[in-house]
Formats: sequence, C-alpha cells, structure tokens
Amino acid sequence: MSQSLGAPIVRKEDPALLSGRGRYADDLPVPTGTLHAHVLRSPHAHAKIVGIDATAALAQDGVWAVVTGEDVRKLSDPFLIALKAPVNQWSLAVERVRYVGEPVALIVAETRYLAEDATELVRVDYEMLPAVIDPRAACDKSAPLLHAEAKTNEISVRKFSYGDTKSAFDQAHARVALTCEYPRNSFTPMECYVVVAEYRPADQSYDVLANFQGPFSTHPVMARALRVAGPKLRLRIPPDSGGSFGIKLSVFPYIVLASIAARITGRPVKWVEDRLEHLLAASSGPNRVTEIEAAITKDGRILALRLDQLEDYGAFLRAPMPGPLYRMHGAVTGAYDIQNVDVTNRVVLTNKMPASLIRGFGGPQLYLALERLVQRIAVELRLDHLEVIKRNLIPREKFPYRAAAGSLYDSGDYLRAVETATGDGRLAELLRRRDAARAAGRHYGIGFAVVVEPGMSNMGYLSTLLTPEARDKAGPKNGASSMATVNIDPLGAVSVTADVTVQGQGHATVLSQIVADRLGLKPDDVSVVLEMDTAKDQWSIAAGTYSCRFTPGTAVAAHLAADRMADKLKDIAAKQLNVLPEDVELAGGKIRSRSNPDNALPFGRVAGTSHWSPVMLPEGMTPALRETAVWSPPELEPPSSDDRINTSLTYGFVFDMCGIEIDPLSYQARVDRYVSMHDAGRVLNPLIAEGQMRGAFVQGIAAALYEEFVYDGNGQFLTGTFADYLVPTVAEIPKVEMLHQETPSPLSPLGAKGLAEGNCMSVPACIANAIADALNVRDVQLPATPRRIHAMMAGPEPTPPEYLATAGAAA
Repeated sequence: MSQSLGAPIVRKEDPALLSGRGRYADDLPVPTGTLHAHVLRSPHAHAKIVGIDATAALAQDGVWAVVTGEDVRKLSDPFLIALKAPVNQWSLAVERVRYVGEPVALIVAETRYLAEDATELVRVDYEMLPAVIDPRAACDKSAPLLHAEAKTNEISVRKFSYGDTKSAFDQAHARVALTCEYPRNSFTPMECYVVVAEYRPADQSYDVLANFQGPFSTHPVMARALRVAGPKLRLRIPPDSGGSFGIKLSVFPYIVLASIAARITGRPVKWVEDRLEHLLAASSGPNRVTEIEAAITKDGRILALRLDQLEDYGAFLRAPMPGPLYRMHGAVTGAYDIQNVDVTNRVVLTNKMPASLIRGFGGPQLYLALERLVQRIAVELRLDHLEVIKRNLIPREKFPYRAAAGSLYDSGDYLRAVETATGDGRLAELLRRRDAARAAGRHYGIGFAVVVEPGMSNMGYLSTLLTPEARDKAGPKNGASSMATVNIDPLGAVSVTADVTVQGQGHATVLSQIVADRLGLKPDDVSVVLEMDTAKDQWSIAAGTYSCRFTPGTAVAAHLAADRMADKLKDIAAKQLNVLPEDVELAGGKIRSRSNPDNALPFGRVAGTSHWSPVMLPEGMTPALRETAVWSPPELEPPSSDDRINTSLTYGFVFDMCGIEIDPLSYQARVDRYVSMHDAGRVLNPLIAEGQMRGAFVQGIAAALYEEFVYDGNGQFLTGTFADYLVPTVAEIPKVEMLHQETPSPLSPLGAKGLAEGNCMSVPACIANAIADALNVRDVQLPATPRRIHAMMAGPEPTPPEYLATAGAAA
C-alpha cells in the first residue's frame, strides 16, 4: 500500500506560484461597473471630529460618494467585542478619532486614481484631545480617556490563582523578580488587504470577496454589524494569498465598510490597501508589560510563579481580542512542572492602532518574560542556566500532563529533546566559541529557551476572560470543529475541499497525501480546492487558518472523511469481487482482494458504480460518493468553575540554543550559531514542516533584532515605511540547524501536532538570554537594536551634577 504521508513530497501549489500564475484577490475578475475606493485617515492620535466637508470632492467627475462615520452609524451597528464594555467601534470613526491612521471617510470613484485625488479635497475639522501612549500611564486615573463611557482605559482586570502560591513563596529559599516589556510588531505579508463588495437589494444581502484568513468567528460579528442574518453575508476567499501571518484577520472592518459603500452607491466597490496604509493602520501584535516573580529553592527549582500581565490593545478591542492574552493562559507555566501560579491579566487601551493576531499570538509575550526569568534565576543563584531549565522541565512520566492553569499537554519527552540538541558536540562547540571570544576581549553569550507550542485552539478559551458567574449566565463556550469533504466523480477522479484558508502553507499537498494514502492512490491523483465560499462550503466559527489548527484539526477531518470513503468503496467492491468487505484493500490504484490480489478492479470502475450503476450498490447504500467528516475533539472543554482551561488540543515542544556575539564598533548582535529542536508529534510532510519552521524562525529573528512599531509621546507613528520599520532580508538571516523528535499525540488520529509558530515564540527569548549573557545585564529590551545594545553596554547614564544640586536645594 502506498504511504506518501510522512514523505517530503514537493508542494503541488508551487508550479503555479513560481510561474506567476497564482490567483490572488486583486487578480480575480470583478463585476461590471465596479467602483474603486480610497480611505481618508486621521493624522491625529486623539481628536473630536467637528465637521467633514466633502463638497469639493463630490463635485469631481467620476466621484460617486464620500462615506463618513455618520453614514456608517445609520447603516450599521458597532462591532461586537468580548467584553460587556462601552467600547464602540464602527468601520469609520464616529464623532472622534483615537489613533493615527484611523479611517475617517471612504471616497468612492470610477478609478482608484480619481478616488485618491478626491481624498485631498475632503476637509475635516478636528478639535485636538490629549493622547495616552504608554500602557502604564493609561491605567492612571488621571489619564485621558479613550472611551468616556467606559470610565477607565483599563477595561478588564481578572485575577487567577492555582495551587497554593502563598505557601510556596513563604517557604521559598529566595525570590527572583523581573519586569519584561514585549514591543509592538507585525509580520508584514507581501499582499495587503483586498475587498470587493456587492450589495444585492433584491434580498438585501452582501456578496464579498476578501483575502480574510479567519477565524470565522468574526463572520457573525460582520453580519451583525451589517444588520443582516449570517447567510445574507456571503464571504468568498480567493484560492491564493500572499501570506498573512495572522494579520489578515483584521481585514474584517473593511469588509463591512466596503459593503456599506456598495449599498450607498448601488455599485460593487473594490478597495486595495497600499503598503503605507498597512504599516500605519492594519494591525499589530499587542505590546505587553509583564511583572513576573518566582519562588525558588536553593538548587533552582521553581515552586511558584506570580505574573501581572498588562496588555495594550490600542484604541479598540477588535474581535476576537484579547486573544493573545488568553490563548496561552492554560499553558502559562510553559514547559515547566510548576503547580502554583497566580496570574493577573489586565487589558488596557491606548491611542495606537488596534492590536490583533499575528503569528504565535500570545506566545512571544509570555515566553520572553518566563524564559528571561529562568535565566535570571540561574544568574542570581550562580547556577548553570541549562541545568536550571532541566531541573524544572516536566518529566516524561507525567504525560499526559495537566498544567496548573488547565492545559492538558498531550505528550512529550522534553529532557530527551534538550539532551539531543545539546549533544553531538553542539553545546561543547558553543562553549568553546564563547571561551575563545571572551579570552580575546569580545562580548559573546549563549542563550537557551524552551517553549510549549499549542495547536488547534479551544474556541472557548476567550470566555476565561469572564467570571464563572458571567460564563454561567452566557452559556458554555468551548470546542473547535474542523471539516473536510472527499468527493469522487463518475470517472473516479478524487477531489477534496476543507475549511481552511490558503496563505502559502502547502495545505493542498498534505491533504492530497492524507486522502491518497487512505484510497490507495498517488497524491497527484487527488485534486484539492481550498477556495472558501460561505454560501456553499462547509465551515464553522473555528474555520480558517490560524493557531496551528490545520495539522491537529482539518488534516484529521480529511483523514476521517477518506476513511469513510474507503469503507464505502470496500463495500461496493466486495459485492463485485464476491468477497467480504474485510478482505478488500485499496492499493496501487486498484481495489482488490487481500487474500487474492489478482482478484482486482480498477479504482475508477468501482467508484463509477455509484454514478453509473446504482442498482449494483449494496443494499441500503445511497448513490454518489461524497463524504464529509467533522472532527471535534472532546478534550476542548469549557473553562471550569475554578477558571482552569485547556486552551488547545495539542502541545508541541521547542528547545532553542544560540550563540550571540556583539560587534564592538557597530553594536550589532550577530547570531554566531543557532540550533532549534522541535517535537511536533508525527511530521506529515518533512519538507513543508521545514519550510514552516524556517519561516517562523525568520520572523522570530525579526522580532528579536529588527521590527518594532514606534510612536512618539503624542501618538504619531514613526515607523510607517520600510526605511524605519526594519524587515530583515535574506542577507540578515543566520543559518539555523533544525532538529526533530517525534512523540506522537495520543489525542489525534494522525498523531501530529502544529509546528508553524514555535520559533516565533522561542527565538526572541533565546536571543534576549544570549545578549544578557554576553553583556552581563539584567534587562534586555527588544528588538535589540544597536542603539539599545549601546545603551546596555554603557549602563545607566550618570545623573548630571547640576541636577543633583538643584534637587538638593529644592529639598
């Protein structure tokens, strides 16, 4: 029997993409008469909109409409958010603007050029208001309020306690504390947002094409905002997307905006975001301030943790925020065996663009703080950093392991993974390089990091944001459903559809491998179509591509659907071969008797029976060959009454080790060597897995050393071009040695876990630890730019004598 699953098969998507024949949203045909839109954006971080004068713009030939916040308020409702808080956001600013780049008006014209020219003629009168940018300052009672009705910028505070943290701290040998700040950044895809919206007055429905990635839990959010039932918002996703990395979730407000414009003009409306708009106002990951403290024994064992996590979501709480703060909640102790932990989660709003999902969401913020703390424990106890990690890792015999906050880690052998990665002379070589560099007077450091990588989110994790009483009142939220369909046509051709959106991962290749193996075919015999259309394709609120849900989710659904199809074909063939179904196998493009392989029929002939000769089907079998499977694992339960939550189905493991040298002249951190060990259970296609891991590694390097969204004290955005927002090229990316270990998941029929986000989580922490080791410093702020490294090497600036004299006189 053919077994292509697990083989490094080249992606079947690549020929079209590499020859320029991809079909992206902007490539696809649009309805006749389509108009084009351009967004007028706020130049201010916080201001009242006193008036908008669009007279001159509307007088221009070819301009059809200037849509304002008042139009939007008349035709739509504000977007639903996870909190019951008066934080209203429409698709255009209403009454006031709250961040630089916020959409203020939409100009619709015959061409994009006319729309952009007319935008300059729209006059907006603003009344300036004070802005607040720092999340800690925003929590102050005297801070300017972004939403006066909320009466505070700190719109959510939840405290959690697991185990007996107080006793652990009372009995500890020592305490180690650290404050860690994770910056705002965003992984910028090649293709920006695209929306084409059409309003159909006959049934008052909307038909929208957009490169939206999911999760489709925001589909009802959009439908409700448009004041229509879900089926009246048809959302179509193109067959190709130029990357996403989480950020294309945030196209959803523009889907609503373009739909409103289509209704106002009576014509289809197309909007294509440019790169300046994308950097200025698309979205970013949230910045987080974490105060973390550990109770420890004298040999470095962690008895308990305390975390205060203050997460800045910008001007609004876009659905499904605050996802990054709660997606990792059940796994807040990471890869460590710690049963006592107190967590305070705080959500704050500031005058920045709204934050949302980017690759690894929540993981980089958590692990930077946790792994920096472990390194500080080693330093302060004068222990070896790697030994402290090993002493605290969850031992193999405890799997499946229930983490303190509720996550059920399915499988793992963490210590073996670490020892494999550090073995074969790898760690010894790093130590040799560090010793040699330091002997020569150079700054060289070694960093380590361990992370647990979640896959297939529990859609109920965000309800942990609510109190148990509020959850009881609202009803339980939990689970995640994945769907796939296998269809066979009258000539035996096999096709597959599934509930994922394409962003370049190679899903079609892996799905063809899974289905081909079950049906005894070759992957090239299986066609996969992943264009999604909510009007006719299977989907749920969990649909889309995010949070490593494909491998433990949709891939399993395809496996189950193919299994059912195989069983049906065996039943059909058994009657024609005159054998029992148990004696039938599918192999080599044939369906045959196991005991007598010469007793065989071509695959297409047996499959065609259902279409051409339904009278020959076994009794009770319906004609046509189509099987849809839904995979909804029971382990994804709602939060418990004591706030424990299994936030994902599977949990992979990543161990990173690196050597960093600091250039004494340029103050640049150079990665001398990097080793990354991954345990993602069974690897379905090593070639694709390697590509996904290397992509995450590159973005981890970017977050650690280059990329950062910067605002000044007035809320002006300072990194609005690639000259200021430094996206590394291939020349800046170091080599990485990728290693694998497989401990299959017992919770997935395929044994596979997600693996596309791990290095986004581990690399920033590993590099920060290496820099701390190289410079012998306590605090490392990311990205570790030359300016920041210079400041770390220089130490705190001395207080000027004249200031001391003045302060003394004042006292």
